[in-house]
Amino acid sequence: MVNSRLKKLAGFGVIWALLVVSVGAYTRLADAGLGCPDWPGCYGFLTVPEDLAKISTAETRFPDAPVEIEKAWWEMGHRYIAGFLLLIVFTMLVMTWRNAKERTPTKMVSALMALILCQAAFGAWTVTLKLWPQVVTAHLLGGFATLSLIWLIYLRQGGLPRLVSDLPAPTLHANIALVAVVLQIMLGGWVSSNYAALACYDFPSCDGSYTPAIDLAQGFNLLQAVGPSYLGGLMDSEARAAIHWVHRIGAIFVLLIVGSLVYRLLSTKPLMAYLMGGMLLLQICLGILNVVWVLPLLNATAHNTVGALLLLCLVTVNFAPRLRFVRIATPLPK
Repeated sequence: MVNSRLKKLAGFGVIWALLVVSVGAYTRLADAGLGCPDWPGCYGFLTVPEDLAKISTAETRFPDAPVEIEKAWWEMGHRYIAGFLLLIVFTMLVMTWRNAKERTPTKMVSALMALILCQAAFGAWTVTLKLWPQVVTAHLLGGFATLSLIWLIYLRQGGLPRLVSDLPAPTLHANIALVAVVLQIMLGGWVSSNYAALACYDFPSCDGSYTPAIDLAQGFNLLQAVGPSYLGGLMDSEARAAIHWVHRIGAIFVLLIVGSLVYRLLSTKPLMAYLMGGMLLLQICLGILNVVWVLPLLNATAHNTVGALLLLCLVTVNFAPRLRFVRIATPLPK
């Protein structure tokens, strides 16, 4: 009974974590990451100041950060739903510790709790360090890691048995594909946090050239100074072009590596092959459209969300065969 409740809660947690990742992406892309210049409140209030008196007080407290109500609500909305995810994970932790003898994944849920607390810290530093790219990228990766771990807990409790049953043992090819996707996500986060998504205005070339003028040293300088504010970015055009161009080259490698893994899975696990292949092609298309359509917010957010779903496919292939599954429902007929 406990396992069944944990499975349902973990399944809901997967959906909610995906929502947190997507809303976080929209908030970042809409330049609302500093919609509230403080943390955890907003201009010293628990909610966004909207009436004239509160707005006047807010702008007195933070004279360099005029109130933009819409952006502030996106920022606070992201914090609220992230806080609710923390409550979901805490509930899961209590359930597993109280029923540790019933094969509950105590260590996995404890690790998830630690990870989400780290995410809360990175969320605070994102604001207090004024969108420093290193912190913003780490916060993005932490969100994807949180989603992946809660997904594995859901699978371990018996979720989606048709998807994970008879998965072949993970191969070196699958390991490399996972690493390639994680590195590409890191690059994507670096593109976004350095405002380099439109550093190349055309496709497939970059500013009309296949050998664009780029500055790799500055573009991938991880020791850049903090502040005073990174909103809008501080790099020059050649540094941003370097980040953007490397991300495009990375996409080619991901297409080849993951695409060949999809081909290999067709003979052993076609359902997973179709899902992974579909996410891969959709992700490539969304990335191209980001450039062609000049980074529309919904398309760019979808690019982030589909990247998370593609990661879940690779995480499933690499880790689900190693899980000790808890069978709750009756076995599927042969």
